[in-house]
Amino acid sequence: MQLLVSVVSEEEVAAAVEGGADIIDVKNPREGSLGANFPHVIRLVREKTSNSLAVSAAVGDVPNLPGTVALASLGAATCGVDYVKVGLFGVSHKVDAILLLREVCRAVRDHNPQTKVIATAYADAHKVGALPPLALPEVAVESGVDGCMLDTARKGEGNLLTLLDETRLRDFVQQCHNARLLCALAGSLDEADIPQVCGLGADIIGVRTAACQGDRINGRVASEKVRRLKSLIAASVSPSSVPWTEARPVAPGVPR
Repeated sequence: MQLLVSVVSEEEVAAAVEGGADIIDVKNPREGSLGANFPHVIRLVREKTSNSLAVSAAVGDVPNLPGTVALASLGAATCGVDYVKVGLFGVSHKVDAILLLREVCRAVRDHNPQTKVIATAYADAHKVGALPPLALPEVAVESGVDGCMLDTARKGEGNLLTLLDETRLRDFVQQCHNARLLCALAGSLDEADIPQVCGLGADIIGVRTAACQGDRINGRVASEKVRRLKSLIAASVSPSSVPWTEARPVAPGVPR
C-alpha cells in the first residue's frame, strides 16, 4: 500500500518527501474536502518533486457541471501531475456521474494520455446528497477512469471507518480490483486506523491531518509524522497482497 500525503503549498513538499510519502497530493482544504489549489501552487509542487515521485491534484468537490469540471481537470493536467482527482460532490445519479467523468477523461487524455483520472465518492454521501459510495466502481468502469477513491465530505463528523463498516469497505475494494481499477481510501484517517485500512487491501491510503502538526487547514506536514505512518503501513501490509499488483495496469507511483 502506498501513502498519499496532501500538501497545501510547495513549502510542505520537503517534509512529505523526507518522511517517505509515495504520492504528493496538492489540494486546498479551505475550499473543501477535495478543494482545488491554484495552478501556480500545483506547478511549484511539481517542480519541487522528483520526476520519479507521483504528484496528484484535486480539482474540487465538484458540481454537476461537466463542462466546468472538464475544463478544471484539463487545467490540473497541464500543471504536469500524474493524477487528477475529481470529487463527485454535486452529482447524485450514476448517469450524471458517468457523463461528467467521461468528459473529464476526454479533456485530460487529449492533453496527456498518461495522466490518470481518479474519481472520488464520499463515505458520508447521504449527508450531502452525493453519489452513493458503493456505486462508484460501476460508474468508474462505465466512464473509463483509472481509479476510485473514498473520502469524507464533512470533516469532523466521523471518518471513513465510522461511516462505512468493514464489509462494505471490503466490497468496495474488491469491486475496484475486479475491474482493474486503482483503489484509494481516505477520510480523516489517523495512525490508529492504519492497520485496519491496510487489511482492506486498497492500493493507496490518503492523509493530511495525520501527517500534520496542527489541523488540516492551518497545520504543516511534519516529516516525523509521515515517517511514522509509513512504518505503520509497512508493519500492517500482508506480503501476500503484493503479487496482486502484477495482474493489473499500474499507474505512476504504484510500483510493480
